Amino acid sequence: MEVEGGGGGEEEEVMVTPGEVLGKSSKLIAGRGTYLSPHNQTIYASLSGRLSTVDSPHQRSTVEVTGLRSHASVPRPGSIVLARVLTKVMPKMASADIMCVDSKSVREKFSGTIRQQDVRATEIDKVDMHSSFRPGDIVKALVLSLGDARAYYLSTAKNELGVVSAESMAGASMVPISWTEMQCPVTGQIEQRKVAKVGR
Repeated sequence: MEVEGGGGGEEEEVMVTPGEVLGKSSKLIAGRGTYLSPHNQTIYASLSGRLSTVDSPHQRSTVEVTGLRSHASVPRPGSIVLARVLTKVMPKMASADIMCVDSKSVREKFSGTIRQQDVRATEIDKVDMHSSFRPGDIVKALVLSLGDARAYYLSTAKNELGVVSAESMAGASMVPISWTEMQCPVTGQIEQRKVAKVGR
């Protein structure tokens, strides 16, 4: 759902989920529990929680998402996390910053690594990392363990895990069309991804 700036007043409670579009940065400022995509100037929710806007008389309203449980969370084996893929996607692994753990935002920086053998459950030796993830993708993953260099090993080897939000080369939010492909709604171009199956 998109939020209009300068709403104010009493509004009914709205719950959002990670990756949900909240609005454009021309009208809103990204606050806690949200993130701004520099490519298309769109603000997204980074955790599940309650949506709110903080009005300002002099500038755009700030949009925030308050987690259902506000205490800080630390990744543990078995945790489900949302992570943003960094600029390094290598042949054998991809690096990511963990943004939230079990739908709760993190207060400190945690790094994650998705190894080639943890991308999917089948045909592991045929996994192409560059066809699975791209820099800037938001990925839903399972924490396997604390790996080397204080980076958590993450897995997307389940149907419900993988890319949940991605931008096309044109800067648009892509739409999943299969478990290996996402399509740009602007250009129609299809890009390869390891797509998370979203329940409807």
